[in-house]
Amino acid sequence: MVDEIDMKILEILKENSRTTYVDIGKALGLSEGTVRNRIQSLTDSGVIKRFTVEISLGVGVRALIMISVDPQMPTLEISDKVLKLPGVEKIYEVTGEYDVVTVVSSSSIEGLNQTIEEIRVIDGIVKTNTVIVLRTV
Repeated sequence: MVDEIDMKILEILKENSRTTYVDIGKALGLSEGTVRNRIQSLTDSGVIKRFTVEISLGVGVRALIMISVDPQMPTLEISDKVLKLPGVEKIYEVTGEYDVVTVVSSSSIEGLNQTIEEIRVIDGIVKTNTVIVLRTV
């Protein structure tokens, strides 16, 4: 069970996953050991799935690609295939008209188009709809 202290630790890590146990402890009035144990517990229980880096090269293009999957195909199987393509940052399985939404980045429109074409030919994908990100707020 995640308590209030765990939530505060998660908020700090969400802002910067490289924040040290000592710095988190100072911010929350906890010892380094307590922070380390809590983070280990959050990791072991699956609350923290991974520590990652968000990359922003400052150039290029980012898009959201909505994907409809054939109802006869396992959505997870399609998601796994899409995730392996170049530039794919995240995959969300969603409800509604589309089954999957993916975030894709590329250094150019041509590179983005190449990834879209690779997605479209995956067996089990019925249709896609792409929107280009104009600004991140």
